[in-house]
Amino acid sequence: MSLRAVQLLLAATLLCAGMANAQDNPAPAAAPQPQPASNWPAKDGWVTLRDFKFGTGETLPELKLHYLTLGTPHRNAAGHVDNAVLLLHGTGGNAHSLLNPIFSNVLFVPGGILDIQKYFVILPDDIGHGESSKPSDGLHAHFPAYDYDDMVRGQRMVLDEMNVDHLRLILGTSMGCMQSFVWGETYPDFMDALAPFACLPVEIAGRSRMMRYMAIQDIKVDPAWMGGEYKAQPQDGLRAANEILMIMGSSPLQMQKQAPKRQQAEQYVDRYLERTMASTDANNMLFYLNASRNYNPEPKLETIKAPLLWINSADDYINPPELGIAERLVKRIPHGRFILLPISDDTRGHGTHTVASVWKNYLAEFMRETEPKQ
Repeated sequence: MSLRAVQLLLAATLLCAGMANAQDNPAPAAAPQPQPASNWPAKDGWVTLRDFKFGTGETLPELKLHYLTLGTPHRNAAGHVDNAVLLLHGTGGNAHSLLNPIFSNVLFVPGGILDIQKYFVILPDDIGHGESSKPSDGLHAHFPAYDYDDMVRGQRMVLDEMNVDHLRLILGTSMGCMQSFVWGETYPDFMDALAPFACLPVEIAGRSRMMRYMAIQDIKVDPAWMGGEYKAQPQDGLRAANEILMIMGSSPLQMQKQAPKRQQAEQYVDRYLERTMASTDANNMLFYLNASRNYNPEPKLETIKAPLLWINSADDYINPPELGIAERLVKRIPHGRFILLPISDDTRGHGTHTVASVWKNYLAEFMRETEPKQ
């Protein structure tokens, strides 16, 4: 993989990985940010939800949610959609994140595991992300303090508006991984299968919350933040936050290979910060980093009915394997299977969730095993 490709993967990984939690697809690294543009014939869609009430009790008169689709919905003899696949991006990502060629060019191609000639693929922009409603649209720090429950409920309402009444698969990366667990507990009969990649189904605490909290506070203590009403981005706080996110989503093995000399390492950091500083809004970051604050599916894991394929990577700094959490909790999921990918020349730390070539065989087997009986 080229240096540029690894940089994109890392940035996205952080953006959707580092931010969620040490398990979620935290940070603006949830799925690697999209490379320039893929040629997939994605169609834009919009849904406006009126008077959307958030878990905090706050209400937004209009919550606008954007999504992309690939393929065409199919209905079975009973009239239910039977080929819809919901793909959920990571913290700081967007609907284009999983159009990244290292994901899409492996899965969406003819004969691929998620061949868009067979499946109807739905890629939403979550609340606070992409082209959906977010703090930077104008409400700034007064935007409702959304959480993962709000995001999943919004996703379900979008599907209702699309007349999609069932999902063949939900595959989520980082933050999307955590949302997959929320989906499984909140709407247990809505999907045939769940594939959460790169997260843990427990409260965001320990080092994971510490890192998120530090990034949030870095922004808030910057005098230029001005309570969220800044006229220009608070550079010092935002820089520090982005640096934390870079570490969260990093892969020591790959970073050492890509920058084995001091000057290369320093140039890598400079290029990363130049890119992320130009594309990150401080209020948006605060909100999506904090969205995982009350996430905790652990108490109700037994209520997940759908078969579940859960994959983490051993070099994931956000979800370190030494915690032993996954091995312990997967036993409580009725039809759950956990796979820990060993560190290899192919893994990319937290961002492994988007490198489909590493785990595609597990997903292919899972799709065969969960194929609905006709």
